[in-house]
Amino acid sequence: MAPEALRGIALLGSTGSIGRQTLEVVALHRDKFKVIALAAWGGHMDLFQEQVNRFSPELVVLGKPQKAQGLTLPSGARLVMGEKGLLEAVAHPQVSIVVAAMVGTAGLSAIYLALREGKRVALANKEALVAAGELIMPLAEEGKGEIIPVDSEHSALFQCLLGQKREGVDCLWLTASGGPFLNATQEELDRVTPQEALAHPVWSMGPKITVDSATLMNKGLEVIEAHWLFSMEPSRIKVVIHPQGLIHSLVQFKDGALLAQVGPPDMRLPIAYALGFPERIESGVRPLNLTRCPPLTFQAPDTSRFPLLALAYRALKVGGTAPAALNAANEVAVEAFLKRQITFPQLAQVVEGVMENWKSVPADSLDVIKEADQEARHQARELAHRLRV
Repeated sequence: MAPEALRGIALLGSTGSIGRQTLEVVALHRDKFKVIALAAWGGHMDLFQEQVNRFSPELVVLGKPQKAQGLTLPSGARLVMGEKGLLEAVAHPQVSIVVAAMVGTAGLSAIYLALREGKRVALANKEALVAAGELIMPLAEEGKGEIIPVDSEHSALFQCLLGQKREGVDCLWLTASGGPFLNATQEELDRVTPQEALAHPVWSMGPKITVDSATLMNKGLEVIEAHWLFSMEPSRIKVVIHPQGLIHSLVQFKDGALLAQVGPPDMRLPIAYALGFPERIESGVRPLNLTRCPPLTFQAPDTSRFPLLALAYRALKVGGTAPAALNAANEVAVEAFLKRQITFPQLAQVVEGVMENWKSVPADSLDVIKEADQEARHQARELAHRLRV
């Protein structure tokens, strides 16, 4: 019997948390996968050089030309730059899986092209569906490509919904750890530092998503993403705080039954699931020891102390470019907070300030979405500057 052909991977965002863990999983399965393209958009060039040396991609993609200084390439590899490089990577004829692990909307055009080209998108970039779900999902639904979610919550829902008739589903439950400030008073929230916000009690993630977890904006973005992924109206997508982080999400059915996906809080699990689907492949994660699990608890989120969650529901209800504006304003606010330019509560003030007067239009093209993204960023920067501490 002939050996099974290797599945080619384009990894967008290889030096981030998801990118690093993706390569850990790929390293366990050299007989199944080959890295065709590696893309790095930010820093960590020493790490990127190590990745290039180890996996010998044919295409190496960088966001900025100055980052290429000192980078050495494997024999036969090509260096390509910017968004053009991302598009070339996902369109490569040997690439069948695109791992979208870039933070923010930078990889939006590449995800769109990957689906149009009929590739599998292992989607760890929730911002793409938040900003452009109206545009992206029809491509997957038409069968031109497929999206397998990598977010632990959406991977859990995807797994729980397999083989189920949608008319039997009552609602979806997204679990949230609650972040480091779950029980903090308003006075304590007023004094939160970036270092404290980056100390997540359960997950090890990049700085932007870690701050989003602390504000519960991450869960708000996931509500919007779940709406598009599973064609579920907002009123049937619910959030529950689950501090232990072992139940990754649940599906509630009309007969009262709940199906949950349970596992260690380790992103290699959903990554391996997305790469191997429909086969389950080794992830490198040790399973839970059920006899040593802590008690599992649940509570309702407090949107008075964490208003960004409610704001995300509002943006989804408005529709059009409102979710794209919400996401862009939040990215600017998080950056300003990490630079100590605004306080933790002012994160929500910046986003709410942009959304209050936002004139939403249909998100029916990439150009419209990118224009909304840039306008919301501009407004958010002005608001952050006025609030500057």
